[in-house]
Amino acid sequence: MMDCIFCKIIKKEIPSQIVFEDDEILAFKDINPMAPVHILLIPKKHISDITEISSDDAELIGRIHVTAVKIAKDLGIDQDGFRLVNNCKKHGGQEVFHLHFHLIGGRKLGAFAG
Repeated sequence: MMDCIFCKIIKKEIPSQIVFEDDEILAFKDINPMAPVHILLIPKKHISDITEISSDDAELIGRIHVTAVKIAKDLGIDQDGFRLVNNCKKHGGQEVFHLHFHLIGGRKLGAFAG
């Protein structure tokens, strides 16, 4: 997608603070963090939102979750806990229409309310 900010970050057209990268996944610090740790995990394959994933993407989605746990351990938030969130579409709070997961932690998080 030409106008997708996350695709531009993947292509290194926009700088980011990368914490993990492999052939299929990129994880970087959120520029507007909600907690001391706020990492975005994205597939390098452009998928608009979670409703667009197919059975062909199952392994990729699983790897994103495994990577989130690895990053949580690396950043020392795995013992106290963290939140892994996906917002889907406008009413779900999605602002960038490229599938992404928020890894949030580093402090006690309040109740999740909408």
